[in-house]
Amino acid sequence: MDIKELLSYLKPDHLIKEAGPYALWVVMAIIYSETGLLIGFFLPGDSLLFVCGLFVGTGDIPYNIILTILILTVAAILGNLTGYYFGKSVGPKLFAREDSLIFKKKYLEATQAFYTKNGGRALILGRFIPIIRTFVPILAGAIKMDFSKFMLYNIIGALLWVPSLTIAGYYLGRFTWVKENVEIIVIGLVIITIIPVVRTFLKEKKNKEVV
Repeated sequence: MDIKELLSYLKPDHLIKEAGPYALWVVMAIIYSETGLLIGFFLPGDSLLFVCGLFVGTGDIPYNIILTILILTVAAILGNLTGYYFGKSVGPKLFAREDSLIFKKKYLEATQAFYTKNGGRALILGRFIPIIRTFVPILAGAIKMDFSKFMLYNIIGALLWVPSLTIAGYYLGRFTWVKENVEIIVIGLVIITIIPVVRTFLKEKKNKEVV
């Protein structure tokens, strides 16, 4: 398998079609990984939820929308919970960790800046921002955020993130133009969600230069 073929599997529509009858469970595993494991930061969570909802609407995923949302919301909550305990167990060592293929210190620094600005709300707002949503629960664990407070923000964030994107795909997928231009919509979603990441990185870089 060459790199081009490998990258094609990261396209939400292609990935779901290839998964066939197991599509929902593949999406569930990806949502869990993206929100709870370091290896998941590059996965297409937002667009995957949208396309998953779209395919539920067209019948390509043979589950009703309520069950789909319930399963994916639980995966998102458990993912963040895993990230929290990982961060809690690693603690300060995470900040001293060297860059690797999976871990980039700049991602953690950008997440820390985002958390400093938004406090506990970062767990809710971060759900809608790639990379940030992977690292913010890990950071919450590393700084030993109060667990009950963490779970409150964790659940609220999951209840806002998963249903909003999945339901949007479910209803918009009924329009012919949307079904015929899934790739364009996915690219648009990626661009929209990546803007806050770029802004956060640039702001953090500027702050470092000033210091």
